[in-house]
Amino acid sequence: MDTELLKTFLEVTKTRHFGRAADNLYLTQSAVSFRIRQLESQLGNALFSRQRGNVHLTAAGERLQPYAEAILQTWSRARQDVALSDSCNNQITLGASALVWEFDGISDWISRIYGAIPDLALRLETVSRQGLAKQILNKSIDVVITSEPPKIDNLIVHKVREYQLQLVCHQPDCDMAGVKELPLVYLDWGTRFAVEHSRIYELQKTPILHTHSSKMALEHLLNNGGVGYLPSPVIAHSVEAGELYVVKNAPVMEQTLYLIWRDDNEKIELLDRLLDVAFSEISESV
Repeated sequence: MDTELLKTFLEVTKTRHFGRAADNLYLTQSAVSFRIRQLESQLGNALFSRQRGNVHLTAAGERLQPYAEAILQTWSRARQDVALSDSCNNQITLGASALVWEFDGISDWISRIYGAIPDLALRLETVSRQGLAKQILNKSIDVVITSEPPKIDNLIVHKVREYQLQLVCHQPDCDMAGVKELPLVYLDWGTRFAVEHSRIYELQKTPILHTHSSKMALEHLLNNGGVGYLPSPVIAHSVEAGELYVVKNAPVMEQTLYLIWRDDNEKIELLDRLLDVAFSEISESV
């Protein structure tokens, strides 16, 4: 199958508009329409319902979308692997949620990997928490960095560091009684966090900001004030600088970060060497 057809399909899926998809792909609208017809002919199903000013996926199109994304990602990895030079002949794909990539110090860990494993090429992928298990199972990612290991057989799971989710606010000497009057910033850290958060009476109010980005949450607290749970590696510098304060007597949520890969990964010896590159130099809990 021509990967350009899949790229065109995903662009139309994203824009819901043939004209805008054509502009983004530097094609004519007729070329985009022709590619979609080719793909529909190959698959034997209509992929889009075309009505005036309303282009949306059919049931067949919705089923194709995750396969198209996986095929293009795998093809991109294959091209990079095949093109590896003699001076850079190993590639590992690391996957993590945007929340994990935002940890202070994780870029330093990546730099230390390059120092410890010569001739390495790294591919860093941002994947939703829900998509991590699927991507490691279909081998589109070699290693997952996560605080919630999927309960799947045939995975190697290594605990690499511990950290905390801590309740912080912009006011010094604030206790749990005081946070009831402060606007809430809610960082979505997954199901287990949501359950624990729901048990804290003082925080049961509508968030002024609900986000999946720890940096967005941090910036809002620094610029506008409020209270919210953030990971210790993200708030360490702000607390040390006196820009944010840990709420007195607030529950602390202990967390662990893991490296996970399949036990049948053909790069298993190379992946084992990642464990020699410690996370210990990443900012510790405050």
